[in-house]
Formats: sequence, C-alpha cells, structure tokens
Amino acid sequence: MDLNEQSDRDFSRARRRAFLRRVGAYLRRDPGSNQLLSFDEVRDALGVIQQVHIGLREVPVSKIVGSVGRHRDFDRAFLPSKPDLGTRWKRIDQLMHQAQDLPPVSLYKIGDAYFVNDGNHRVSVARQQGIETLEADVVELRSRVPVDSALTAEDLLHKLEHRHLLERLPLDRVLPEIKVQFSDVADYRRLATFIEAHGFRISQLWRRYVSVEEVLGDWYEYGYRPIAEMIREERILDAFPGRTEIDLYLWIVNHRERLALEARDERISHQAAKDDILKQGRRRPRGRA
Repeated sequence: MDLNEQSDRDFSRARRRAFLRRVGAYLRRDPGSNQLLSFDEVRDALGVIQQVHIGLREVPVSKIVGSVGRHRDFDRAFLPSKPDLGTRWKRIDQLMHQAQDLPPVSLYKIGDAYFVNDGNHRVSVARQQGIETLEADVVELRSRVPVDSALTAEDLLHKLEHRHLLERLPLDRVLPEIKVQFSDVADYRRLATFIEAHGFRISQLWRRYVSVEEVLGDWYEYGYRPIAEMIREERILDAFPGRTEIDLYLWIVNHRERLALEARDERISHQAAKDDILKQGRRRPRGRA
C-alpha cells in the first residue's frame, strides 16, 4: 500500500471514529465529555497568576486536552471533526509514517493539562497512529486552582467558583491540607459566606480586627477539623459514594442549623445532624441553607 492510499485510509478511519464518539456522547446525554477544551475559556475560568517558558519537553499525548482557537476542529480525542481538515492531516500522516523529523508542537501547560498553540494536526495524527509522546515547546501558566488532564467543559464553572472562593479566602495558602472540591457548584460561595460569618462573630467576641489568616485558623480548629475527624472516623463517606469530605462537612453544618431552627433549640449537635442525614439515606437533606 502506497503512502497516499495509507493516509486516505487513516483519515477515513479517524473520521469514522470521530463520528462514533460523537454518537456515543449523544446517547449518553453527555456531549461535553467529547468536547476539546477551549484554552481561552479555561484560562479565563482559572485566572492565571504567572506565565513561564519552560522549553522543550516530551509530553504525553493523552494529556493534551485543548486548543487555542481550533477546539471546534477536533474532538476530545483529537479526532478531526471536519472533512476539510483532510489535506493537511494526510500530509502530516505521511510524514509521520516516514518517520520524518517534524518541528516540536507548541503547547500551553496549566496544571497537568496541555493546550495546543501550534501543531493541532500533528497531535491528531499522533493520537491516530498510537504515538504516546511528542516533543513540545511548553509555556506554563500557573493558577491557584488545581487542574488535571481529566478536566472537561462541565468542570469549568466549578473551577471558576473555586477561583472566586480563593480570591475571597486564601484557603490554598493558609490551609493547603483541605481539598476544596464540591459536588454542588453553589457550595463554593456557601462555604465562603459561612467562613466570613464565622470571622464576623469572632471579631465581635474578641473586640478587635481579626485577620483572614486568624479567621481561617480558628474556623479550621473549632469548626472544620472536629467534623472532618468525625466523618473519617465513622467512615461516613462510604454511605455517600462520589461525594467529598468537604461536601459532607457543609451538609452537616447546614443541616444542624436547619434542625436547630425547626426545634428552636441551639443545643442540637453536629453529631445529631450527621445521624439524621445518615437516617435519611443517600438523599441530600431538603431545605439546605
């Protein structure tokens, strides 16, 4: 088989795979899982705080999850979404079959995820040919919000709200041991409001200005840590698969407030709120604050 025939077959196979992936995502009612990420949208959601040129690297092709300006031309597996990509795609395919030296692709790195600045067709052909790594000239963009290569379009709103939380309260700097990952995107703002209210109360109690570092330290020591230890010791997460420790923390404190309001009794404990949540099963309690 000559190279022209081989590249025609490769492109046809890639287009067929792209079609099947699109249909599969549609049938799962999860089209976002098949979308190549837009670098601009990710950067805007995360809020970049530093940019560093780190030079040439061997980059796993599987960790390249987005593109600058070409995210609609390829799917999440970097399969070509449009037939008019064929001419350039086939030419790159032939060069790779011949083991020709090609210039490094140009990538942006955010966390553990990479985005193509130049070289989209090379990445696409490499994925189709089963090439595991590519030489890349990498510029790293650093953000306070953690990111890995499993990032999807649906995650971006969570990342945006996480960023807003960190802009209000420097949890990443003061309490890096806490993994802030909520199932409900609205809970990032709920947590910020709850901690700020805690800060207001202790400033009234201590009758002085309380720094944000002091607020976070006091909230952790007397608010978060006792409940987190209860969650771990009693293995409560086992009853709520797919949820996180901080999910359960916020459920418990909100549910305690609800129970105390209903009973007109502030003596109701977080332990009692936890027991009530477990009694209800795996459903989230209604009437959350």
